[in-house]
Amino acid sequence: MYVCLCKGVTDGDIKTAVKGGCRDMRTLKRTTGLATQCGKCSCHAREVLHEQIQTHANPVEIHSDSHLEVEVCYT
Repeated sequence: MYVCLCKGVTDGDIKTAVKGGCRDMRTLKRTTGLATQCGKCSCHAREVLHEQIQTHANPVEIHSDSHLEVEVCYT
């Protein structure tokens, strides 16, 4: 299913990115171009990213000096 129509990014592309080590929206945007044009797909893309991380990613150790990226989506 297409997640970003502007850049032609699918949920399969996000799955591939997660399997390749992507763990945040900044990296996903940089590697796929997703949400870099109109941005309307950003909230849904984040949901798909988190689902794929829970399904396919190996646990990642979080260090106390890590920061959290937060994006607020209004509907």
